[in-house]
Amino acid sequence: MALKLYDTLTRTKREFVPLDPANVRMYVCGPTVYDFAHIGNARPVIVFDVLFRLLRHLYGPEHVIYVRNITDVDDKINARAAERGIPIRELTQQTYADFQADVAALGCLEPTVEPRATENIPQMIDLIGRLLDNGCAYIAHGPQGREILFSVEKMKDYGQLSHRNLNEQIEGARVAVEAHKRNPFDFVLWKESSAGEPGWLGEFRVDGKYPSNVELVEIYGRPGWHIECSAMSWRFLGETFDIHGGGIDLVFPHHENEIAQSRGAFHTDVMANYWMHNGFLQVEGEKMAKSAGNFVTIRELLADWPGEVLRLNMLRSHYRQPIDWTVRGLEETWDVLSSWTTFPEFTQGADESFAPAVMTALCDDLNTAQMMTELHALDKAGNFSLLGPTLRALGFLHPPKSKRDIDHQQVEMLINERIEARKSKNFAESDRIRDQLAAMGVVLRDSKDGTTWEIAR
Repeated sequence: MALKLYDTLTRTKREFVPLDPANVRMYVCGPTVYDFAHIGNARPVIVFDVLFRLLRHLYGPEHVIYVRNITDVDDKINARAAERGIPIRELTQQTYADFQADVAALGCLEPTVEPRATENIPQMIDLIGRLLDNGCAYIAHGPQGREILFSVEKMKDYGQLSHRNLNEQIEGARVAVEAHKRNPFDFVLWKESSAGEPGWLGEFRVDGKYPSNVELVEIYGRPGWHIECSAMSWRFLGETFDIHGGGIDLVFPHHENEIAQSRGAFHTDVMANYWMHNGFLQVEGEKMAKSAGNFVTIRELLADWPGEVLRLNMLRSHYRQPIDWTVRGLEETWDVLSSWTTFPEFTQGADESFAPAVMTALCDDLNTAQMMTELHALDKAGNFSLLGPTLRALGFLHPPKSKRDIDHQQVEMLINERIEARKSKNFAESDRIRDQLAAMGVVLRDSKDGTTWEIAR
């Protein structure tokens, strides 16, 4: 069955033809780890998890590589660590572990590779060197020190993904006009770090061939956000790969800048053959914002709702359409999922496969709205022998739990084991136990008074 995907770059739904069917490659932008992920962050995680599962079914699990990065160097991280008075690494480690536990509770598979930005600095420096050598970047003195900037004028079709014509935009209307930039849309590849800020020694040659051990400019600094994804996708997927995904808010400038960097460094026509973006999420009909009082994290929702319910609720709408996240919708989803997961074919089964009608819906640009219609039809027809395996293939492995379904004695035992692991500074074991509890639907709350736990009502 042919898979068709909507490509943001061409604004068309196209048949998916991988560069190499034996090595299907997908990259999705992951979280910046400075705080708990909010429910809007969960949408791309769940959407591209479904696509990952579908690709594995179509091409075989051993033939699909899914890379989702972790941004662990960023000014927001620096500010939050300073605010809390803890080392940056401690903040990013804990937040990363929280994110892993949350998405595991949502029924998501682990990506094939989940690289951290700080573990790929050499690749970023290499990439920036190539851009300097190709004339696509330059060094300037910014307000906070030296910067290496990408020159958008070197990319004649810059703006093709977001369909922006930079010549028609008024300078300063959408970006800050800064004197050290040749063009207001030029963006940072590397910036000098001051005392107390994380940094790495970058050696860059600004004329002649790169690399070289002579005539190098040394800048102790850190990468810009955009170069991180170009470097990590290149390292794990190559100069050109199949699918790049993320939220619609990343189209400009992040993904636009990724394209410019990667093409400028490698002289390729494209960075990825298909660009996919999920739509925005609202909460009770309003844009989610802390100022509106409707900002909600995955962790907070898991305290009141089973992860399986959150997952299915996210899939009720087509991924490219806006979604309105409501309590009423969650309640309806819980009722539906509970009715689908009580029969023996689900509770006692283990096989995973897609019903033909569900496969048809998913191959039509991940049409999960139509998928829901087909699942309801299977339930109405009493075709549980197809419904059970399909639900498991979609990531629903357990009926949604309520507190009465939990073995309280086991939870307390695991919590005590985790407390002992933390006392002995065995943080790896502590994280493993927390993830195990999260998979059971248990959310831990640590405070100065001890550890308590909650689960869906």
